[in-house]
Amino acid sequence: MLLFTHPSMLRHETPPGHAEHDGRLQAVLDALDDADLDRREAPLASRDAIARVHPRAYIDALERAFAEANHARVRLDADTYISAGSREAIYRAAGACVAAVDAVMAGDDEMAFCAVRPPGHHAEPMAPMGFCIFNNVAIGALHALEAHGLSRVAVIDFDVHHGNGTQTVAEKDARVFFASTHQAPLYPGTGQANETGVNGNVVNAPLPAGADSAAWREAMETKIFPALDAFDPEFILVSAGFDAHRADPLAQMELVEEDFAWEAQRLREIALRRCKGRLVSTLEGGYDLAALAKSSLAYVRALQRV
Repeated sequence: MLLFTHPSMLRHETPPGHAEHDGRLQAVLDALDDADLDRREAPLASRDAIARVHPRAYIDALERAFAEANHARVRLDADTYISAGSREAIYRAAGACVAAVDAVMAGDDEMAFCAVRPPGHHAEPMAPMGFCIFNNVAIGALHALEAHGLSRVAVIDFDVHHGNGTQTVAEKDARVFFASTHQAPLYPGTGQANETGVNGNVVNAPLPAGADSAAWREAMETKIFPALDAFDPEFILVSAGFDAHRADPLAQMELVEEDFAWEAQRLREIALRRCKGRLVSTLEGGYDLAALAKSSLAYVRALQRV
């Protein structure tokens, strides 16, 4: 299994006490040292790859903000910041997804995990949001479609927060299937069950605060997996957020690391049956370091099982 990451992502600095900090990625990387992974350097994403999701006017505006951030930290929205080290990290986080798609399509391995920060699934085409600047997983999905000539790409998002930015992309493109389990009500306030996209290509399974493993697995088994199977994807990408863990400080769901391993096994089965095992996961949330480390390792190890 491939692992895409880069040390520059540790140099994306947020204010003291901010939930999304470099220790998150370091905890994941330390945990994944115990997994047998082919580690590769995440490249810088090209403007063309990014522009499939984010208009060039948005990219240009960010470039001006990056230049300003060379002198002082810049606040992009209520809780999203960039610093002098952010530009490279942000371009490489998106580039990890693009490179992982390329490597899997080339047959280097069936599956890849992108250990990246900042996360991406809240980033809207024209707005940073919720710690996210570029929508990494959406960039990877549209790259799979446009650069590799695929017709159906799926994105599964099990972060505790709804992936509003990714849904925005899918709502306008029937080639992209998007499905999410998430706590509701909770930031960002989107992801109701009646949000179904074009031709039913969006599936949301919101769960209340306090939802446990049984409720979450039932939502997956009855709503997410059947819809994913019916879509018959040629490639699966996963927004792998581990903040639905019971220890996470930013939400109130009750999952444990074994749930993420179970999720990985089920996604692996569908990928092997539907799309030659092609599956790329990218790190999103997870803010309790011990829970994040254990959960990401459990998830990756489950994907590796024969």
